Amino acid sequence: MDKVFKALADPGRRLLLDRLYATNGQTLGQLCEGMDMTRQAVAKHLAVLEEANLVVVLWHGREKLHYLNPVPIHEIAERWIGKFERGRLRVLAELKKRLQGETDG
Repeated sequence: MDKVFKALADPGRRLLLDRLYATNGQTLGQLCEGMDMTRQAVAKHLAVLEEANLVVVLWHGREKLHYLNPVPIHEIAERWIGKFERGRLRVLAELKKRLQGETDG
């Protein structure tokens, strides 16, 4: 999970993930279009994303296609965000009970 957080820490890598979310299965050349970085920099960022398993590569003939893998982000949401959401839902349920005049006692 440390690799995922490291990969997500960079705004350029987050932009690449956003672009793959918008259009999955892009080549390096397609991902470089409109980016304010060199082809080599994009390739290095993609390597970090691949290492974190946020991007999966599939070869289609001679083309290397990059696909977003949402599983690591989902795991972060489950571990780090989900537990905070449960508390909020519990508070809302208690508030609903109080507003409806129900008590636990």
